[in-house]
Amino acid sequence: MRKKLLQAIKPLFKSLFLVGLVATLALSQADGALAARSGGRIGGGSFRAPSRTYTSPRSYSSPGGGYYAPAPYYPGGGFGFPFIVPIFGIGGGFGGLFSILIFLAIAGFLVQTFRRVAGGQGETEGYEYSSNPTVSVTRLQVGLLADARGLQAELNRIAETADTNSEAGRAEVLQETTLALLRHPEYWVYAGGSTQQARLESAESQFNRLALAERSKFTEETLSNVNNQLKAATTHKGVLPGQKVDNPTSLITEGPGEYVIVTLLAATLGKMQLPPINNADDLRQALRQLGAMSGDRLLAIEVLWTPQAEGDTLTSDDLLAEYSDLKMV
Repeated sequence: MRKKLLQAIKPLFKSLFLVGLVATLALSQADGALAARSGGRIGGGSFRAPSRTYTSPRSYSSPGGGYYAPAPYYPGGGFGFPFIVPIFGIGGGFGGLFSILIFLAIAGFLVQTFRRVAGGQGETEGYEYSSNPTVSVTRLQVGLLADARGLQAELNRIAETADTNSEAGRAEVLQETTLALLRHPEYWVYAGGSTQQARLESAESQFNRLALAERSKFTEETLSNVNNQLKAATTHKGVLPGQKVDNPTSLITEGPGEYVIVTLLAATLGKMQLPPINNADDLRQALRQLGAMSGDRLLAIEVLWTPQAEGDTLTSDDLLAEYSDLKMV
């Protein structure tokens, strides 16, 4: 009787054992995925309207030679209006001729102004003055093999030394980051990019939405430098970002299917468009184009990368779940 009872219960024990084993494996994988979401961040900038921005300094002069308004007074111009009234025949001499030239210069200036307004308030590639100019919000992402540990160290160094409170400092961050990526083409696996145009008054919210979407993929920002506020968190491995260890290889668990994702976000004055990224040459061109951006056009930047902490990994499953829009290059 006891033997029959044991035989009846034995399959139940096997089922319970298998269920427990599956649950244990699932939980351990979930914990590993969470541990792989440390991230680094470098950012700064503001979305203030430019006071008066031109592609190059300009001075408006009369067609006949370098006089600048307002004009000096010349006697004989008539009734206290030396550069207007002589046009209608009152007054004369040199004052009348000078007034005609000034009038032509002002008329030319007004015509050019109306043309810029009719064409979209000066939306040239070099950008012209406008109280609410066009801003390009660009996102460029690169997925690299986890072997590119030197790139992570380079990004750590940039974060720890960058001046993100100045135009020149932010331009340098963008240039140094794109250079670091360009120096590791052998590790490029995936990439993607997009550019959207918006007016200045709405570009900040668009930029912030993209930044928050990328930052939400991290469980913790273990190293950040935003507006010159440097913050470093102790990782789950107990190692500070950039800290030296006796045996660094013991913290690195490289394996097949592990990646590093670097995201570049930039808000720039004027219209800019990245090329479609379908291969390594397209990615190289996009990196060069973004890295060459001048500081006076760069309103704001965000450089984000994951994993940042030593020992963290980003598996192929993580990449497919969070970065499914990237293409293989």
